[in-house]
Amino acid sequence: PAVVAAASAAAPAERREERVRMTRLRQTIARRLKEAQNTAAMLTTFNDVDMSAVIEARAKYKDMFEKKHGIRLGFMSFFAKAVVLALKDVPSVGAAIEGDEIVYKDYADLGIAVSSPGGLVVPILKNAQAKSFAQIEKDIADFGDRARKGTLKIDELQGGNFTISNGGVFGSLLSTPILNPPQSGVLGLHRVEDRPVVKNDQIVIRPMMYLALSYDHRLIDGREAVTFLVRVKEAIEDPARLLIDL
Repeated sequence: PAVVAAASAAAPAERREERVRMTRLRQTIARRLKEAQNTAAMLTTFNDVDMSAVIEARAKYKDMFEKKHGIRLGFMSFFAKAVVLALKDVPSVGAAIEGDEIVYKDYADLGIAVSSPGGLVVPILKNAQAKSFAQIEKDIADFGDRARKGTLKIDELQGGNFTISNGGVFGSLLSTPILNPPQSGVLGLHRVEDRPVVKNDQIVIRPMMYLALSYDHRLIDGREAVTFLVRVKEAIEDPARLLIDL
């Protein structure tokens, strides 16, 4: 009897499985992600960016900014502005393939990936090229709030010619983001962390972030992709460029 009791004590606890039908949102996300992989010739290029200047600008102006506009000054408005500048220099990154034609756009409708209870959704920040830092921050905050409440409208999730996805808020160091068809480019942002870097032949500590640009190689060649990413890096490392359109 003692042996039998020992054997039952060692038996594993009951194991269970649960089957849950995929939500329509999750089914749509799955279909579109697979569509992107099946259609585009996806490639990812990387760079890193020194966030010192943006962090200093935020520290200097955040109180005045919030007092005047009623919203916090975040990183995303800097990156949205930097992407707008880069798209002007490398318009193919904001273009799309339709049939045997390439459609170039002189505007920046930016998809901003945000989390919702049902999964990642990408509302569109329309005409980002015409919006101020404050308006961009307000729109992004509104998207996040309504994504959590599930009140985003279908037409707010459609269109767009470039996407920014910030995995850094979850602690991601590096990723290869997937395109949001029919867009040809997506910028992945990651966590900011202090790392040793060489500046003027000296090893110094800087708050660094890895950037990842996934792009459709059918339309965008490597030189254009790297140029786009360097433009974003330059604008973030010297935010004055955002004000004087450099």
